[in-house]
Amino acid sequence: MKSALKFETLARCSTTKARASVLTLPHGPVNTPVFMPVGTQGTLKGLTPRQLEDLNCQIMLNNTYHLGLKPGQETLDLVGGAHKFQQWNRNLLTDSGGFQMVSLLKLAKITEEGVQFASPHDGSLMMLTPEHSMSLQNSIGADIMMQLDDVISSLTTGPRVEEAMWRSIRWLDRCIAAHKNPDRQNLFAIIQGGLNKDLRKKCVEEMVKRDTPGYAVGGLSGGEEKDVFWQIVTLCTDLLPKTKPIYCMGVGYAEDLVVCVALGVDMFDCVFPTRTARFGNALTMKGTLSLKSGKFANDFGPIEEGCDCSTCKDYTRSYVHLVTTRDTVGCHLVSIHNVAFQLRLMREMREAIIADNFPAWIIQFFDGYFGGDKSRYPTWAVNALKSVNVDLMA
Repeated sequence: MKSALKFETLARCSTTKARASVLTLPHGPVNTPVFMPVGTQGTLKGLTPRQLEDLNCQIMLNNTYHLGLKPGQETLDLVGGAHKFQQWNRNLLTDSGGFQMVSLLKLAKITEEGVQFASPHDGSLMMLTPEHSMSLQNSIGADIMMQLDDVISSLTTGPRVEEAMWRSIRWLDRCIAAHKNPDRQNLFAIIQGGLNKDLRKKCVEEMVKRDTPGYAVGGLSGGEEKDVFWQIVTLCTDLLPKTKPIYCMGVGYAEDLVVCVALGVDMFDCVFPTRTARFGNALTMKGTLSLKSGKFANDFGPIEEGCDCSTCKDYTRSYVHLVTTRDTVGCHLVSIHNVAFQLRLMREMREAIIADNFPAWIIQFFDGYFGGDKSRYPTWAVNALKSVNVDLMA
């Protein structure tokens, strides 16, 4: 199908499957590997789009289901799309709304036609079909749009897993047929199949035939065993075309990002950095700091030495400790830092891949993140990295 993107790989790690690329989209270039912050209803919680731009974020997420409810399609059409609505001049990716099948399951009924949701705002019914999802995403104007897929919990077993995989393929065909702007919006397919490797292989085989501009690995990060998670990720990156971007949905913990980049993933998203900020948790290269703790009351250093975000430049741990969780200012300050941390983490990985010293960078990262204590390294991460020739325990 038509593509409105260019994907150029600049460097490949000579040890792992990691790669550094430039993904050129209608609203500018995106350096990958990339973490995409989630602005569900047109903004990240606690940050303005301008602040996100100041952090040099090149792409963020909006959510189709939520924007479809409020402000609604009519308003988006009137204003000329979500870029103008939120004053964001860089790239947008929209989730199709499919994930809400899992997160709002009590409100959802799934049939071959689509998903019927009861609005969490007023209880009114909304039918989200592949055609309606495409229509909404065309109105939003996202640079990357996700197909509507039949999303099930990653812990689901039995015939429902295969049913959801085949339905996702059929819904992809309906999305392709309904997509009105392939010359300026890119539709990505989503690989489903649960934790079943044979179903994942079949799904990749079918979806690659549709030749979409990019591919996502969906249906993970839902509480499954991490040793199974990484095996599904690496299987998909092995099978998917090397000439197109690969996006692992819902991944945001630092160690998960490092491992998945090593396994060949280019794009990630997660609400984690801003959600955890609301509880006073700051992300750093030495692990997470709980700034609610009294031990920071008289600590006049920045959240993280060497971080160039506005929070670390202007405020101390002591001040953030005072306002965190008690005042929206605290949430705002920690959110800025956490998003800056995620973007810096990805930037460092990219630079290490280009310099072809990524394995050494990984070893250094794990050492710093887990305080030099190898017994704290997650077993699944050790196993995953060993599969791509990085031995954390050496």
